[in-house]
Amino acid sequence: MRKLALSDEILLNIEKPARYIGGEVNSVMKDKDKVDVRFAMCFPDVYEIGMSHLGIQILYDMFNRREDTWCERVYSPWTDLDKVMRDQKIPLFALESQDPVKKFDFLGITIQFEMCYTNILQILELSHIPLHAAERTDADPVVIGGGPCSYNPEPLADFFDIFYIGEGETVYDELLDAYKEWKGSGKNRKEFLERAAEIEGLYVPQFYDAAYKEDGTLLSFTPNNAHAPARVKKQAVMEVTDSPYPMKPVVPFIKATQDRVVLEIQRGCIRGCRFCQAGMIYRPTRERNVETLKEYARAMLKNTGHEEISLSSLSSSDYSELKELVTFLIDEFKDKGINISLPSLRIDAFSLDVMSRVQDIRKSSLTFAPEAGSQRMRNVINKGLTEEDILEGAGQAFDGGWSKVKLYFMLGLPTETEVDMREIARLSDRVARRYYEIPKEQRNGKCQITASSSFFVPKPFTPFQWASMFSAEEYTRRASIVKEEFQAQLNRKSLKYNWHDAQTTVLEGVMARGDRRVGKVIEEAYRLGCLFDSWTECFHNELWMQAFENTGVDIDFYNLRQRGADELFPWDFIDIGVSRKFLYREWEKAIQGEVTPNCRMQCSGCGAASFGGGVCYEGKN
Repeated sequence: MRKLALSDEILLNIEKPARYIGGEVNSVMKDKDKVDVRFAMCFPDVYEIGMSHLGIQILYDMFNRREDTWCERVYSPWTDLDKVMRDQKIPLFALESQDPVKKFDFLGITIQFEMCYTNILQILELSHIPLHAAERTDADPVVIGGGPCSYNPEPLADFFDIFYIGEGETVYDELLDAYKEWKGSGKNRKEFLERAAEIEGLYVPQFYDAAYKEDGTLLSFTPNNAHAPARVKKQAVMEVTDSPYPMKPVVPFIKATQDRVVLEIQRGCIRGCRFCQAGMIYRPTRERNVETLKEYARAMLKNTGHEEISLSSLSSSDYSELKELVTFLIDEFKDKGINISLPSLRIDAFSLDVMSRVQDIRKSSLTFAPEAGSQRMRNVINKGLTEEDILEGAGQAFDGGWSKVKLYFMLGLPTETEVDMREIARLSDRVARRYYEIPKEQRNGKCQITASSSFFVPKPFTPFQWASMFSAEEYTRRASIVKEEFQAQLNRKSLKYNWHDAQTTVLEGVMARGDRRVGKVIEEAYRLGCLFDSWTECFHNELWMQAFENTGVDIDFYNLRQRGADELFPWDFIDIGVSRKFLYREWEKAIQGEVTPNCRMQCSGCGAASFGGGVCYEGKN
């Protein structure tokens, strides 16, 4: 019988104690004395958010299929327990065994978004692991990071031993085998990291040196160890159908953000939106076999008891077997009380027909993501969506009985003018107007159009990585222009407008394109008390501003300047397959407002064909 790490007294006095006790359905228990490698897999946010993450479920299942490895889970303790653990000196523990993370061989941290960076330091400190990789000894776990933010690992370089660049199903087995070999060899920690650096896709930050020019830009980035390659190549699974997938995902005790079975139908996206990092780093697009997905759906619903199944993809409408898969799900599960969730669909006749069969139209809302109000701006970002498409889709939805529509936009995009901003409100009004063209007796009550805008953050490995950003004040000014235009619209009573927080946007910008010097800001912000920065109630912008001031790091240097064509970026040592030459060509086309066709219409020679599969080779023998 395992002993819980927290006493009953503590559990009874904190919010949602089920976050910390483990023992959920499908969680994996092993005899720790009979495994060679113990791996603590961490999502640096609260349990409900982390339990909704598919990537961790895939790796958890994959690692635990190995008899010699036990993978357990760990999440960020919420602020109430964080205080108790510090006061009572309770070390952070994994859910399954309740053992301290410090006793594990590996601590793997998935880095999904920039505003979780202080939580990573919380995880390390509560685990009693030195924050800096350089200070760790053979007695400390190897700290490894992965996920989308690891495509620019530099702001976190001091805190990690290794970064895994790419998809986890490829070289983790090689790394675990190398660790087993090292563990019994009597060699030191540095020698293990040298062995790891030789594995394709693994980046060991301490084996590289960054030098800077007088103007603050990067002069050079070079290996200082013979085992470290000059470039680190992204790892991609080319046969996604054959790769591991969790048939028995762990079922949370409490309601998670996404309390459902998730079917990943494909990886990558053919669209080429110029702001979208995922669309570039996950190239080429690779589809899972539809028959395999049907088996997965049956098995996962049976093994979890979930009452909802969701299709996961960057653009579900582009999955070539979507019609067959969705028809199967409806026929097989609709009468069994299973809800079917279809995110990332383009709103067309097929999608609306499907949604009308799986949703309560009176209650549900439809989501469109025009991203920009004007057609000029949509061409700049290569959205591939015309106003006619948007109004036609909305019209079909209204004719089908829907009356609630959500529209997602971005503000602060490159070349944006005041006309582009005001078009957000005007387009929203034209969507509402289309609703009121329906005869009154055929309408489903009043229509409700909710428009939301986030502020654009340029990301590494996108054509917009050269773009400049704005100050928080300028973002807020732009949102107020849009709000003012909403109030001037004919159908303003049917329109609602929300916008994202400008202050967190500024911080995301610094961390997204930052270099190693940004690490000291993150550490200082953490020391000042920053934690759970993506949670509005926990975010303290004044502490972050103090951290920049204390460390002498200039926000404007990272955000407000436009990068030169030849500037060396902190992430340029990573090879994602997509070439820098292609990205810069797309940046120039964006400035001209030129559209690039999607991958199925025409190959643009981005470089992803070097992986030897996926959409690049469709129809070829």
